[in-house]
Amino acid sequence: MSETHLTDVRFDSFDLDPAILQGLADAGFSHCTPIQAQTLPLALSGQDVAGQAQTGTGKTAAFLVAAMQHLLTHPPAEQREGPRQPRVVILAPTRELAVQIHKDAEVIGRHTDFRLGLVFGGTGYQQQRDDLAAGVDILIGTPGRLIDYYKQRVFDFNSVQVVVLDEADRMFDLGFIKDIRFVLRRLPSPAERLGMLFSATLSYRVTELAYEHMNDPQMVEIAPDQVTADRVQQACYMVANDEKIPLLLGLVRQLEDGRIMVFINTKREGERVWGYLKGNGVEAAMLSGDVPQKKRLRLLAEFKSGELPVMVATDVAARGLHIPGVSHVINYDLPEDAEDYVHRIGRTARAGEAGDAISFVCETYAFCLPDIEAYIGMKIPVGEVTADMLAEVDPKSRVPVPRRPKDRRTEGRGERRVDGRGGRREQGGESRRGRGPRGRGKPAGGDAGTDQPPASGPGQDRPAPAAASGPGQAAADGQAKPKRRRRRRKPAAEPTT
Repeated sequence: MSETHLTDVRFDSFDLDPAILQGLADAGFSHCTPIQAQTLPLALSGQDVAGQAQTGTGKTAAFLVAAMQHLLTHPPAEQREGPRQPRVVILAPTRELAVQIHKDAEVIGRHTDFRLGLVFGGTGYQQQRDDLAAGVDILIGTPGRLIDYYKQRVFDFNSVQVVVLDEADRMFDLGFIKDIRFVLRRLPSPAERLGMLFSATLSYRVTELAYEHMNDPQMVEIAPDQVTADRVQQACYMVANDEKIPLLLGLVRQLEDGRIMVFINTKREGERVWGYLKGNGVEAAMLSGDVPQKKRLRLLAEFKSGELPVMVATDVAARGLHIPGVSHVINYDLPEDAEDYVHRIGRTARAGEAGDAISFVCETYAFCLPDIEAYIGMKIPVGEVTADMLAEVDPKSRVPVPRRPKDRRTEGRGERRVDGRGGRREQGGESRRGRGPRGRGKPAGGDAGTDQPPASGPGQDRPAPAAASGPGQAAADGQAKPKRRRRRRKPAAEPTT
């Protein structure tokens, strides 16, 4: 951490366990950041805390240190039989943030005997379930997967002593608030546990959540003179839509040694930008919400290590991720929400380092600029776009996006698929309840009220219908009789008088 972002308060000035102090020393932490210096005395004394600070100012280390110290000084009243049950629950809004918290917990808790658990959606379902069933002390995860295992009774909340909500405002934005309340209502009462809530912003709805599910929380706000990080050099360029790709390529080529994050508003536009970067010799990757989890983690690891110099991303990567060494953030599309602008450019200039944020003010998103400037309380300097900044781009240089093959899992035997009406359908058009395709209650391939089996089943080939040789032959062969069309009777002629 840069010295400009630290206070004179040292971690060893608190009455912390030597194992935690050793973990902090291994991580290179000796002095507290402002949010740590103000929240740790409260949390270590057992006071619930709701903390607000800019992204990248050490909120994660603050709640990890407080949670681990609380466990060491408050051992369980009685030892339960069976696997360890979670004593700390940490909820994060995104998979990437949960993974990052887990990594920080491994470093800080390296010299303790706490067992860590990590659960998140998208991958490793059975492995995560097995690890959790084996017993954990500190459970870190996203709400959906955590609730899934809880409902299966893989673990329980009876032993929870500490609960942490990280990026609480993002929980609302992603629609997790019902899941959060589901978890909080099943924990021990607020008077019996330590509660910590951290967020980059403490809106009214977040404050309401804190007072609803915490025990008289103490509000801690680290509000800088400006909303954005003070060491981010901001600039914007007024460009036409067809100049954005040439300008982006020109800037990327000028920043050969930089580590650049390019933010776009939609996945489709991100794929287009990625295609032009790849087609013009720039190593880049695309990160969006529907990228498989294993691939997400691999791409983030390659970007952190420097193998990938450019990462094109939607707002899924705008919050919570700590990627050291990001030198430039380019807003290829201005965000429509001014708050997202702050989170985007917060990916650079983290922990007191310096960075640059460049925004393209184009024909489509120019209307967002006044709201952004009003939110951050300053005018963003406008740079001049010169001819030498625009790279020559061949329209045919765009690399097409590779598409994954169609999901063929439903082509096996006995597989189930979803029909066009939203119901579950078996192979051969049978539904789960054995009804026919139209749900009339008849077994598929057999007569109603008979014990005849269907003409085909999973793994069987349907035999070709044989020609009937006489009356009743179709019924004798186990096939349904063809329905006879009912003729309409002509009305009787009226009698003549």
